[in-house]
Amino acid sequence: MTNHRWDPSQYLKFGDERTRPFVDLIARIPGDARTVVDLGCGAGNDVAPLRARFPGAAIHGVDSSAEMIDRARSDIQDPNVSFEVADAAAWRPDGARPDVIVSNAMFQWIDRHIELLPGIADAAAQAFAFQVPGNQDAPSHALLAEVAAEFGITGYRTVDVRDPAEYLAALHRPGWTVDVWETTYLHVLQGADAVFEWISGTGARPVLARLDGAVKDDFVARYKAELNSAYPPQEYGTVLPFRRIFAVAARN
Repeated sequence: MTNHRWDPSQYLKFGDERTRPFVDLIARIPGDARTVVDLGCGAGNDVAPLRARFPGAAIHGVDSSAEMIDRARSDIQDPNVSFEVADAAAWRPDGARPDVIVSNAMFQWIDRHIELLPGIADAAAQAFAFQVPGNQDAPSHALLAEVAAEFGITGYRTVDVRDPAEYLAALHRPGWTVDVWETTYLHVLQGADAVFEWISGTGARPVLARLDGAVKDDFVARYKAELNSAYPPQEYGTVLPFRRIFAVAARN
């Protein structure tokens, strides 16, 4: 996992848009669940859709960011929800397996995560489901690399996202039914510099963390200008096309 500090407030500026793919993901999980583990739970913004999908479940969130877990514990008052600061990629149950394990936009930050997926699925009694962004080739990321290079920043932390067929192959084993698909959302973002505000809470963090002072201000101004050109604001908002990849593996 990345070691850069997460800013819960920045991440949650577009909380509804970031949660929507998760709602679509968990709708495809078959059956009910008594226990659910959310790997990479962040600030707890997935609790509400999980509670709606699994009304009676005990929900346990795991995240490596103490800042995110602090925010989750502050915001979530559900007595049947707990949180833990830990390496979510390495987490395994200490005792009984949870019925369902889910993950919302975490695995892209873990190199070679595809090798971990079968073991994580095995830790679930019923189903394992996750989604990752598939927009690493989008203008937002290409422009980030271009502008970062102008400021002498290379070799920063990037995401590891695989083709949907690779996820299907990794999880398709005897005793499992696997459903993999992709969707491109057209998020309509509001406010000035909307795409920068979105990506500065996620994909641009590794670059922004290596800048400060006037140099950071110059970088931000240059990057905002490029993003506003690539994603021109409309009278109804700024359209951000965002591809997502989904997978649900369920025991037969």
